[in-house]
Amino acid sequence: MHNIQIDIVSDIACPWCAIGYARLEQAMEQLAATHEFNVQWHAFELDPEHSGKGEPILPALVRKYGSTEAEMRANQDQMMQIAKDLGVNFSKLQERFTCNTFDAHRLVKWAGEQSKQTEMKQALFDAYFGNADNVSDHEVLVHCVASIGLDPAQARNVLDSDQYAQTVRDDEATYQRAGVTAVPAFIVNNKYLISGAQEPDTLVQAFQDIGAESE
Repeated sequence: MHNIQIDIVSDIACPWCAIGYARLEQAMEQLAATHEFNVQWHAFELDPEHSGKGEPILPALVRKYGSTEAEMRANQDQMMQIAKDLGVNFSKLQERFTCNTFDAHRLVKWAGEQSKQTEMKQALFDAYFGNADNVSDHEVLVHCVASIGLDPAQARNVLDSDQYAQTVRDDEATYQRAGVTAVPAFIVNNKYLISGAQEPDTLVQAFQDIGAESE
């Protein structure tokens, strides 16, 4: 059995991060008989300066990337189809608003201490891309917590304090220093960087090659 450590650097506001994890899941399932995977999530903020009321996502993306709204809508339509084929809910992808994800990252760290890091991340993806919920709103965050069977009261205590804030900042700084400038980024066995939402077959081949190296 080959042991594979995967550190995923991602943001809750990144659709390709949700797609990338769904593809990773398929790759891990294909190799389940011969490889054992340990997945850890790490924080990255696409828009760390965001504050106040969000704005509709399409105009915001047009301004950020300098494309037209028609081009951005077509790009989002393509992502929605990819997600649908993977069984990932992107039904409100184009109806969401920009938002700050720092508190959501704090809850991912907290959930990780209860072995529910991936479940928390997926609940947040579902809230943002599937429901167009504001994942900076504490009520939305607490609802996500309850949906995965964790204690809403404990989550409120975390959100009302600055718990895990330094953990998230240190996490972000670590991967920025390591040269991660775009997400998703998958660091495998603390040695190999796989950038972007690669297809499952590509990931399977990479994991097989890495596993063979460690024999």
